[in-house]
Amino acid sequence: MTAIDHGSFTRAAGIVGRTPSAVSLQIKRLEETVNAVLFQRDAHNLHLTSEGRTVAQHARRILALNDQIIASLRQPTVAGRVRLGAPHEYTASLLPDFLGKFAQTHPNVMLEVTSDLSKNLLRRQLAGEFDLVVALHEDSSEEGGTSIHNEPLVWVGSEDHSSHTRSPLPLVLAPPPCIYRTRMLRGLNQIDHPCRIVYLSSSYNGISAAVQAGIGITAMAASTIPPGTKSLTEADGLPPLGHLQLRLHRMAGIRSEALSRLEEYIAGSFANSAPPRASVRGGD
Repeated sequence: MTAIDHGSFTRAAGIVGRTPSAVSLQIKRLEETVNAVLFQRDAHNLHLTSEGRTVAQHARRILALNDQIIASLRQPTVAGRVRLGAPHEYTASLLPDFLGKFAQTHPNVMLEVTSDLSKNLLRRQLAGEFDLVVALHEDSSEEGGTSIHNEPLVWVGSEDHSSHTRSPLPLVLAPPPCIYRTRMLRGLNQIDHPCRIVYLSSSYNGISAAVQAGIGITAMAASTIPPGTKSLTEADGLPPLGHLQLRLHRMAGIRSEALSRLEEYIAGSFANSAPPRASVRGGD
């Protein structure tokens, strides 16, 4: 997991106190055991193969379960306060379930959760507002944070309306500096698809309601698609939106058992996150 999170056998070796050759040997033995190549290697970074992503998903699940078992038995009880920042869509969809389970295991940890756009959260963390931030990154080459999930970005429209067939294409967007907004407008511009902004909201619930009502279409992380919506594809005349990387950012210099437990728990939970809850299919 350390090699995956830090993108290098050399960096992983330094963190776990082993030599790079020892780490490489362990990976080689693992690949021989599962009879599959788990990493694609280039001059600068490691990238997981499809088999590697499968192994990593199960490994994170095992580690998260191990942490839960240890946490439930370890004394003294973990206590404290953690200030968490996360994008609106995750605090409204996946995080309530994750954090609810964490709270059951660690009832003496107080969580302060704030929602905002990813870039705003990172800026506010630099100002000292958050101990831990879950943030989306558009470019995998960006530095900082620990990668915990590779999230497909998809077009989303109402199940009961055909907003995506209108011209110009009606868009439901968040204000800048929203990464989804940038990705949508750039993609449509590249294929010269006429569009217009018909609805602005900084709230995930507000955007979801507008899409469900057929006001327009938007883009969302695949794991956060709400009920009453469907995914749209290139078959509907829309450009692909690619993927975004979800990362955890811990405030520099902050060390606490409660923070470490939450950081590990969120990473493990996203690795085993559920598929989108809405109807996910091509345009009708």
